[in-house]
Amino acid sequence: MIPSTTVPTYSTFAEQALHYFDRPHEGVRREPLAGPAAWRGAELRSSDWIVPLDDTQTGELEAAVARVRDRGIAMAAVHRDDVPLPGLAPHLADWRRELDSGRGFLLLRGLPVTRWGDELSALAYWILGLHLGRPGAQNPQGDLLGHVVDTGEDAADPFVRRYRTAGDIAYHCDLADAVGLLCLRAARRGGASRIVSSVSVYNELLARRPDLVDRLYEPVALDARNEQGRGGPAWVPVPPCRAAGGRLRTFYHSDYFRSAVRHPDVPPFTDDERLLLDLYEELAADPALRLDMSFEPGDVQLISNHTVLHARTAYEDEPAVGAQRHLLRLWLSLS
Repeated sequence: MIPSTTVPTYSTFAEQALHYFDRPHEGVRREPLAGPAAWRGAELRSSDWIVPLDDTQTGELEAAVARVRDRGIAMAAVHRDDVPLPGLAPHLADWRRELDSGRGFLLLRGLPVTRWGDELSALAYWILGLHLGRPGAQNPQGDLLGHVVDTGEDAADPFVRRYRTAGDIAYHCDLADAVGLLCLRAARRGGASRIVSSVSVYNELLARRPDLVDRLYEPVALDARNEQGRGGPAWVPVPPCRAAGGRLRTFYHSDYFRSAVRHPDVPPFTDDERLLLDLYEELAADPALRLDMSFEPGDVQLISNHTVLHARTAYEDEPAVGAQRHLLRLWLSLS
């Protein structure tokens, strides 16, 4: 394959993380926030957040994939200019706005992944990502498309990457402005995506325990879980919340916050800190706040990591070889 240019089309893991954490901050927010990002799951209808794709839109993507393959360009070398999507352009702009300053999530439905097959579907998904933002590596090793599948690893292992198991996944955010999941194959049972507005969780916490809110603006140790790369720190301090310009941006990672205390230079949680984490996650799990969605093959879920937390329920796979649940994960910077 030949590259279209030598300029990288994606961010490194470090570049993307630095961009994501470059969040403006003016001070502790002591008033509740309103607006589309402060949604409550019980009040949403599927017509609010499911966007069906028609044959014209998927056909434009398919033609873009054909151009890339005809030119022999490797996926990581494809540039946005190589694959113009004029028909989809206004829709892409709307979806980007929805992620950046709207509700913070949507689900595109209708990519013909069964007809396309895994390889063409992955390339179409990458092209879609190039037009939504700037893709980035998902770990220090430089993986650009994460394969969310059960590899048979033990879900009971506290330090296993849980997306490689069929177990549940606790609420968290990823180190990018937005994360996408393309469903190639769904689970036999379970595996629902569970999301919640971090803005609504904050509003509830503010109403119930305003005395705990300040701690969200102070650094919390984030465990690297032995994936820090060569010479990297075993943990990094991250303030979960930043507020500026009437907006709240939140980074939360339940498992990685809690496991950081295993390191000898991380102090144990105080009683108030433990109470804060427990209450925050209790609020996030409230059926009135959260939203569960099941994936169909060809669905693309897009989520803001600034205003939405995501989790997953455990699942059971189909027994047939090649029929197991398989999602492709994409990380994007939006600016």
